[in-house]
Amino acid sequence: MARYRLKLEYDGRGFVGWQRQDNGLGVQEAVEDAVHAFTGEHAPLFAAGRTDAGVHALGQVAHVDLQKDWPADTVRNALNFHLKAHAISILSAEAVDKDFHARFSAVSRSYLYRVLNRRSPPALDQGMVWWVPVPLDVDAMATAARVLIGHHDFTSFRATHCQANSPLKTLDVLDVSRAGEEIHFRVHARSFLHHQVRNMVGSLKWVGEGRWTDRDLKAALDARDRAAGGPTAPADGLYLTDVGY
Repeated sequence: MARYRLKLEYDGRGFVGWQRQDNGLGVQEAVEDAVHAFTGEHAPLFAAGRTDAGVHALGQVAHVDLQKDWPADTVRNALNFHLKAHAISILSAEAVDKDFHARFSAVSRSYLYRVLNRRSPPALDQGMVWWVPVPLDVDAMATAARVLIGHHDFTSFRATHCQANSPLKTLDVLDVSRAGEEIHFRVHARSFLHHQVRNMVGSLKWVGEGRWTDRDLKAALDARDRAAGGPTAPADGLYLTDVGY
């Protein structure tokens, strides 16, 4: 039996998220179906991160075990052939040791959140960015973001149904910058709570609008209460960009 590490990109629109679910098509199910069409095997796929419905990926990592030792390029090409009906691409396939695990071997995860900050709505990037038509103060958001960097109890920024054992996480990077008409939030940590990135972005948007200051963001963090945090940003603008091993 051979284990393959896959790097994927996908458009999260049209999927119920990464995980196989009963209420619609998940990315996992689509790729597992492609594996079955290629090999005839019902092989489970394990991913570094279970992205939510509507969340995109530029560098998702997964692994799968196959009975036959196929050339890695053959695995990549065959899966892409059987994924033609879906907005999913296998960027690379690599044979790895059996001790590699896409989720448990990962030491970091990086996300990008894109905000389109202009008066006119998107025509080409609809569903791929969060359109915010009111002006946002990038400098204020960048300053406030520093409050969240480090080791904290992120209860105020976790989903109420988050299943993580602990709300304690270490946030290594939270950069806010303007890129033309867009504002980019780049986030890096070993792991994240459910909706943590989207809740942090939603709260920073309030700072950008002038509704909150960095002191309000700090008060929300210290409250350790989801009701004290800002809104949840939509899934549209969120991308899993990289997984570190």
